[in-house]
Amino acid sequence: MRIVFAGTPEFAAEHLKALLASEHEVVAVYTQPDRPAGRGQKLAPSPVKQLAAEHGIAVYQPASLKPAEAQEALAALAPDLMVVVAYGLILPQAVLDIPRLGCINSHASLLPRWRGAAPIQRAVEAGDAESGVTVMRMEAGLDTGPMLLKVTTAIEAGDTGGSLHDRLAQMGPPAVVEAIAGLAAGTLAGDVQNDALATYAHKLNKDEARLDWARPAHELERQVRALFPWPVCHSTLNGEPLKVLAATLGEGSGTPGQVLAASKQGLTVACGEGALSLTRLQLPGGKPLAFSDLFNSRREQFAVGTVLGQ
Repeated sequence: MRIVFAGTPEFAAEHLKALLASEHEVVAVYTQPDRPAGRGQKLAPSPVKQLAAEHGIAVYQPASLKPAEAQEALAALAPDLMVVVAYGLILPQAVLDIPRLGCINSHASLLPRWRGAAPIQRAVEAGDAESGVTVMRMEAGLDTGPMLLKVTTAIEAGDTGGSLHDRLAQMGPPAVVEAIAGLAAGTLAGDVQNDALATYAHKLNKDEARLDWARPAHELERQVRALFPWPVCHSTLNGEPLKVLAATLGEGSGTPGQVLAASKQGLTVACGEGALSLTRLQLPGGKPLAFSDLFNSRREQFAVGTVLGQ
């Protein structure tokens, strides 16, 4: 089958690897335009573009697929199918109609549970018991198309946004290859989504990573896990920024943000309900450290009664 692949981040690159290893022919790759990255803010290719270049595959990077010339370029590739994974651009109906078998998408959620940009992190943050990947036939709506195939995984107590991402990045690619086989054989029709069960997974931003100590501890514990490794939860300590990379539920109560206890096991901070034990932190100009290491060298900074977030 002649496949055009559209995707941008590492999650998408894992899917492209599986297609390159399959019996199908990837005739072209679409990915987002190069973006500034790193301290020098130099233009950097996406993981998908890098992989395509390694395999000598033509790469297209239009800023939009709405112009007629962009659509004509896609049609000239004569694709049987377009596989879309975390591409980042809207596909107009005219584009969805170009491939002979249409367009399919690998989405990191058990649809219709989480539609939108950040389904992995939102599932962890909400305390969902499970997540997964849904391969669906694409429509003009946002993640609204018929579901062709699902694979599921439990969300474990210690899962972060990063660990769940990595697991789903391994589960999604074989599911897509299986779905393509089903489409080729005509055995996959697709189940219509129940829109009433859908929730929008808003894009992540740094502002939401600030810890509000007035919230219950169990919500903050999930927030810390969901937003690691990006954008990373944060607060302040003695007026200085403090990154919170890992935390568990603690014991005790007090004024929200107040340090209740400090030991090699963690820094226990009172919340609006319950307490949170901070186990891995990063101070300004420092590297991420287990709290046991910080406690040995800087215990005076974490004295009982100190209030975080002021």
